[in-house]
Amino acid sequence: MENSSQESHLRSENSVTYDSSYPIYAMAFSSFTPSLPNRHHRIAVGSFKEEFNNRVDILSFNEDALTLKPVPNLSFDHPYPPTKLMFHPNPTASLKSNDILASSGDYLRLWEVKEASIEPLFTLNNSKTSEYCAPLTSFDWNEVEPRRIGTSSIDTTCTIWDVEKGVVETQLIAHDKEVYDIAWGEAGVFASVSADGSVRIFDLRDKEHSTIIYESPQPDTPLLRLAWNKQDLRYMATILMDSNKIVILDIRSPAMPVAELERHQASVNAIAWAPQSCRHISSAGDDGQALIWELPTVAGPNGIDPMSMYSAGAEINQLQWSAATRDWIAIAFSNKLQMLKV
Repeated sequence: MENSSQESHLRSENSVTYDSSYPIYAMAFSSFTPSLPNRHHRIAVGSFKEEFNNRVDILSFNEDALTLKPVPNLSFDHPYPPTKLMFHPNPTASLKSNDILASSGDYLRLWEVKEASIEPLFTLNNSKTSEYCAPLTSFDWNEVEPRRIGTSSIDTTCTIWDVEKGVVETQLIAHDKEVYDIAWGEAGVFASVSADGSVRIFDLRDKEHSTIIYESPQPDTPLLRLAWNKQDLRYMATILMDSNKIVILDIRSPAMPVAELERHQASVNAIAWAPQSCRHISSAGDDGQALIWELPTVAGPNGIDPMSMYSAGAEINQLQWSAATRDWIAIAFSNKLQMLKV
């Protein structure tokens, strides 16, 4: 990451935009590197149309030529808008010779992304009593144990899947209300956030208990997103509904945030830790701003300014920071996906 002056602006000449025919919400970077020459980074994008028929496209990002284009034959129909997309976090550990993409919505689905086609692998239903499934709000793929995916649902549960076998490993009633997001820490430890306003940590070795490490200052203010710092598992970040704050938590000192980042002018919608740094986090929101923050080594709760900022000119719904393209973040607003060099 380049050193930036205080509140410097991300340079617009180091950006590339893809215009879709539909509003974009879900996005995911692939870290898969096939043997074919001239293969560029892949990004999956999902439509957000309020109808049954939705779509996922795979884009090719050429970092040198600054191009972002859909890949012929790598688009497929998706039932309902995908609430999240995520590629296999460790493709070399996959049993397949191709990339694997997961999507959540009405069910958890896995897709095999080949060079010129996409094939469905599994459709996984977490309901034990019905062919219908409570909608899935989000999921996370375990980097340490890639056979595991954890899903969060509006029915208050989190479900841990063994996706190599296509079976439920365990299902927990995680919260008192809808669960909005889930994030893995270690192989058997995950955290979730909920409409009940709490961040809870679960250890699969002791499924009967969870640890509440944060609760909304205003009771029952929903927590919408959770990001666990993979470079330093002591830290995680969450955002509250209709709030301009990013709350930084240290799991060693529950209840009291170590920092609250409050420079957005409207609600924050998305957060992502830098893949290569434990002290950098990005955020985006309804104010059309994408901000990058450097957390101080000695944390103070207030007064932190972003180190760089970018204005999209429209509400930003989604943001991703890729381990494969560490100098780039992707933002989604309206029907555009934009890559920004940081």
